[in-house]
Amino acid sequence: MTTTAEPPVLLPVDEPKWARCRGCGRPAYLPRLRRDLGVCRECGHHGRLSAADRLDQLLDPGSFTPAGTRHRSVDVLGFTDSRPYGDRLRAARERTGLDDAVLSGTGEIAGRPVLVAVMDFAFMGGSMGAAVGEAVTEAAERALDLRIPLLVVTASGGARMQEGAVSLMQMAKTSQAFARLRRHGVPSICLLTDPTYGGVTASFATLGDILVAESGAAIGFAGPEVIAKATGKRLPEGFQRAEHLLEHGMLDRVEPRAGLRGLLGRLLALLAGDPATDDVPAAPADAEPLTDPEALTARPAWDTVRTARDPRRPTTLDHVGMIADDFVELHGDRLYADDPSVVGGLAALGGRTVMLIGHQKGHDTQELVRRNFGMPQPEGYRKALRLMRLADRLGIPVVTLVDTQGAFPGLGAEERGQAWAIAESILGMAELTVPVVSVILGEGGSGGALALAVADRVLMLENACYSVISPESCSTILFGDPAHAAQVAEALRLTAPELLRLGVVDAVLPEPPGGAQAAPAVMAATLRHAIVRALDGPPADRPGEPARSRYERFRRLGTASARTGGHDD
Repeated sequence: MTTTAEPPVLLPVDEPKWARCRGCGRPAYLPRLRRDLGVCRECGHHGRLSAADRLDQLLDPGSFTPAGTRHRSVDVLGFTDSRPYGDRLRAARERTGLDDAVLSGTGEIAGRPVLVAVMDFAFMGGSMGAAVGEAVTEAAERALDLRIPLLVVTASGGARMQEGAVSLMQMAKTSQAFARLRRHGVPSICLLTDPTYGGVTASFATLGDILVAESGAAIGFAGPEVIAKATGKRLPEGFQRAEHLLEHGMLDRVEPRAGLRGLLGRLLALLAGDPATDDVPAAPADAEPLTDPEALTARPAWDTVRTARDPRRPTTLDHVGMIADDFVELHGDRLYADDPSVVGGLAALGGRTVMLIGHQKGHDTQELVRRNFGMPQPEGYRKALRLMRLADRLGIPVVTLVDTQGAFPGLGAEERGQAWAIAESILGMAELTVPVVSVILGEGGSGGALALAVADRVLMLENACYSVISPESCSTILFGDPAHAAQVAEALRLTAPELLRLGVVDAVLPEPPGGAQAAPAVMAATLRHAIVRALDGPPADRPGEPARSRYERFRRLGTASARTGGHDD
């Protein structure tokens, strides 16, 4: 699986202080290139870095302490091709000054401790033999012992052919080490750089809790030349590049080199669970959640529906920008795509870290179309569930913001398992062992909304609506056309006072005069206050098990009507 090592990124030319960029071919002044972290100013090409340079760029100055154990591969097979494997190892050590293709140890990023293992492509193409597998595994084991995050930076052509099946077994060894980190709630971050291929990609490189790729990095299993020859087809532009993989749901983030250290620092602060808290406006005096339906003003249901759908109404990202002290959006379902109608990521809220997930609409036609009007595809629900399960492993509370007409009813969505994705999200939320708070911001449409609302506490904005079906669709089914939508809206009892009476929601958040869209900052202060208060409530019953209160909450809904027959007379 080892790919052929590429020539150096920078090819020497006549001038001693100049080199030629492999991306655009233009001359680059080396001192300036070093100041730019090896990124070409002309085309943005990210040149390959040594492991030592990578550590210098990512870690706090002077914080790196190398691992005490040295790992060196040996020629267990007596392998010879054009030259003996032992000779190749000696030459690589002399050329790079490394024992093998990994440098590991402890360090700090923005003052946060981290266990780090960085691969070096210059050592036999960064290929993974026994020494690399052992170094990565030992780093994971030490991260587990110290209970600090693991950061692995990959740069590899794949498995080391010269070590045969011993190299192949390193995929299982390193994967098991990452499985132990997951099981014990120790976070891991994998930073994928150019190139990352073969057995490294198909094992530890893609098993981190959070996957970040450097801009333009080539990432895949088989190399592009192999794929082109096997298929006989010309590969599309950007194939296997980081940006392509982000679009297809395989990565959480793609970041330019200059932004990596800052991003990692923010992630480590959020993963530590004690992020900094900014001063925030106090909640209005009348911001307390309401639990008495009689305290709410009754409005025609159809008026409420239209208010909830107002395109000026704050979206999930609008609210996040006002209530969160920091937010790092994470992308992708790891299967097919990144659905922009569902957004989620780690957020700092009230001095704690939460996994904040919500439907995302938009305020203009262009944004609404790009976000599919807030109607998720299966990939949106799978992304949400992936993030919720990550939060559960790391002991991070989950907050969801619901605002959707419903799940997207398209052909592709059905072919990719829309119902299955919704069902798994509902079941997955029911099994979470961390606190879960959901807020209905605007529309709460059918199972597409419920898939993000199986929570310990379900809150609702005063002018939001929540229903089994949209009034128009219900009217069409019952009357043959949507003209009776206003009448049906009343019958569905989809407004906040009615849902509070039914026990579907636990409390209602008052909106400012004119609705949330009239005073977004006031609404955001009320929302933040309510979420923080809900998270400060009683903890889950027993660690490691679904909260019994969540089970009982949904268990009792509909019990009386089911046993008495309701209004069937």
